[in-house]
Amino acid sequence: MPELQTYRGTVHYDEQGSGEPLLLLHANPGDPRDFDAVLPALAARYRVLRLAWPGYGESAAPLPPSTATAMQYAELLEQFVLKLDLHNLRIVGNSLGAYAAACLALRRPERVSALVLVAPAGFTTHNYWTRLFCQIKGNERMTRWLSGLLAFLYLRVKTTVSLAMRARARGEQRGADAVAVNAALWRSFLRPEFDLREAAKFIEARTLVIAGRRDPLIPVREAACAAATIPASNLIVLPSGHAPFAEVPELFLAVTQPFLERCTAPADMPAAPVPA
Repeated sequence: MPELQTYRGTVHYDEQGSGEPLLLLHANPGDPRDFDAVLPALAARYRVLRLAWPGYGESAAPLPPSTATAMQYAELLEQFVLKLDLHNLRIVGNSLGAYAAACLALRRPERVSALVLVAPAGFTTHNYWTRLFCQIKGNERMTRWLSGLLAFLYLRVKTTVSLAMRARARGEQRGADAVAVNAALWRSFLRPEFDLREAAKFIEARTLVIAGRRDPLIPVREAACAAATIPASNLIVLPSGHAPFAEVPELFLAVTQPFLERCTAPADMPAAPVPA
């Protein structure tokens, strides 16, 4: 895999296809391979880059791993895009990846033409239970214990790719560094600066928000909040859990590919509506 030196260390990514750039950003925990089911179709049209967040895939964890935050990963994404000099960029981000993508669209609007935010993090209205869950997941021992069970609960549709994601959650993502990163990122989800509900009003990129009807982590109401907040956005709900690109890839492509194609139009043209 190609690698890139950033201020957070060396990160790895892979690249397939040619054309305008399309960046795929996985969740926490996650891996670039989470997008395997949709990669061939997307790479037939775009130059697809899949970034491995520090601590996952082949990217080394931050030092120490317990210092990882979602905000640092958003900054890392900005540096990644600038170092590769990516323009007219389309981004598909899942959960943490969607959060980082939204942050990039706010910081570098001239670089981003379209966002597909899948189960986007950063739009939670916290209550006692959500705060308690973040605190539980912020504990490394609990994260290691819950990893396989949680993946079973949020990956609701069995496919070859979603079963491989479950296996990674039970296996390599239970390593010491991956667990420390996973828990640290969950702790950062409670920080005030993680909340995008006000900032997202200023996102200029055309945006498609996708929710899984059976997702226990980012329920439809939170995805709907993101869609209601971002000005040029639409919401699609698919019959899946947290990763519809892995669970219902044909349906995912059926809604995302037309949207991405429409975003080749000049930026001052209104986006065509996405059917609900």
